[in-house]
Amino acid sequence: MHKKGLAVPANGASSIRLISFDLDDTLWDVKPALEAAEAAQWRYLEQRFPALTLRLTSDQEKGIIRNQLLSEQPAIAHRISQFREAFIGRLLQSKGVARAEAKEAASQAFAAFYSERHKVSVYADARAVLENLKRDFLLGALTNGNADVNRTSIGSCFDYAWRAEQFGVSKPDPELFKRAFQAAGLTPQEVIHVGDCHDNDVLGAAQAGAQAIWYNPIGGSSAVANAVVRHLRDLPDAICDLVKSLG
Repeated sequence: MHKKGLAVPANGASSIRLISFDLDDTLWDVKPALEAAEAAQWRYLEQRFPALTLRLTSDQEKGIIRNQLLSEQPAIAHRISQFREAFIGRLLQSKGVARAEAKEAASQAFAAFYSERHKVSVYADARAVLENLKRDFLLGALTNGNADVNRTSIGSCFDYAWRAEQFGVSKPDPELFKRAFQAAGLTPQEVIHVGDCHDNDVLGAAQAGAQAIWYNPIGGSSAVANAVVRHLRDLPDAICDLVKSLG
């Protein structure tokens, strides 16, 4: 990884003040952590309720519970931690567990899930890239997921950490970007957002008025993204070039 001189123009006139990052599959591979978290959740529930065979619950039964929750509380779709905990509680009740016990057990099961959720393996170049960029920019994390970047090994690199569930709206809705950046006292025009999902990250950021860089390891082109990188190590140069082009 290298960097073309300063990431900001020599006259200090850059309008870009913050680089925001998606987290899952942008700075780490989310699948192993999610699989471990799911396993921890079910392990707790099976140890506490061994007779219920909860993992054998059919997809149809699960779908009914999900639909009921979404019908009763539409906003919960953007609060995935609350949704997961509520789903577990409702599932337990459907198996005959009393409401109070189901609620308490759901809270404990979610705690088991959430602990494992943050045991992520950060991509090899991620920390070096973040530390490089932090010399010249504020850094923020903006995710639809429920991971708190401050609970990971790269948390110290970030000035801001935002989750969709805090705002009740999710990417690609441009409102999420606007609200998050406003919370930092910034406008979207002062931000470059980096993410792996073209719809959620690139289109969402662009529609909010921010610059967008598509992290796409398999390669590809975009009529919307301001730049495309296949490797995180190439990100500082891409940002440097973009900032210079903005004047």
